[in-house]
Amino acid sequence: MLPGWIDHVAESVLTATQATSLGEVKGELLREWGSSEVWRISYGLRSVIVKRGSDVQTAEAAAYERFVVPLKLPAPALIHHTAIDDAVLLVLADVGRVNLEQEPSVDGFLAAADVLAAIRSREVSAESEFTGDQLAELVRRVDAIGDNLSARLIARTVPALDELHREAPTAVVHGDFVPKNLVTDGQRWTAVDWPLAYLAPHLSDLYTLVRDAVAIGHQAEPIVARYIESSGADAELVRRQVAVGGVCFIVRALAWIVAEGHRLVPPSKDWIEPLVAELDEQVSR
Repeated sequence: MLPGWIDHVAESVLTATQATSLGEVKGELLREWGSSEVWRISYGLRSVIVKRGSDVQTAEAAAYERFVVPLKLPAPALIHHTAIDDAVLLVLADVGRVNLEQEPSVDGFLAAADVLAAIRSREVSAESEFTGDQLAELVRRVDAIGDNLSARLIARTVPALDELHREAPTAVVHGDFVPKNLVTDGQRWTAVDWPLAYLAPHLSDLYTLVRDAVAIGHQAEPIVARYIESSGADAELVRRQVAVGGVCFIVRALAWIVAEGHRLVPPSKDWIEPLVAELDEQVSR
């Protein structure tokens, strides 16, 4: 069975798979979550990934045009994209059938640190898109953070983020650098799912990678050390980038839940309390 919207990208799917009609291809639903629907379309040994994104997910096409393609980031090649109604459809190269969530090995997490170092190594000429003032504004929007934690966060993390803007280069932030979005074909690892990408000097991506590794029993230090080695970055600066990046990631996640996540993904309301507790822990360090 194929999604009803597949006709809008049929030509590119057939060209990529070398099928002569959609009746010959096989569809496998990989993910259906909130505003995102992801399928693998196969014909024999050839396959592509097709995505339908609405709401925040529509930003993935722009992320490819702004970051992925011009900077040659380690992401699936964009074969085609088009807009229909309130959604964007993308046809992407199939970069593998196994992700780091499915096989969370130490070697996989170390390889992901290399992927992140490659992403962060790309020089950009544009300015940061997440400043201290923007962080403070998001904090004020999320009532669940509470007055005490908000005050501590604004007093400590906002100046720290401003300092990173003076000391660290602005680079691409993937925005959801977690195991399910790190895919391998058995030889190479690739970061997928780019709609949340933006520019900033912090390292929220390394924070989320380490956070998930620790949650399943791996050690943080080798992963951070691998990133430092691969990127050639200063270890103390990386430590501060990760600390600030963790706060930025959590605040942005909370702001998304409050603004639209509760509507698109109703269970996200249950994430608020744990995220606030995690934010308190990060700010208190």
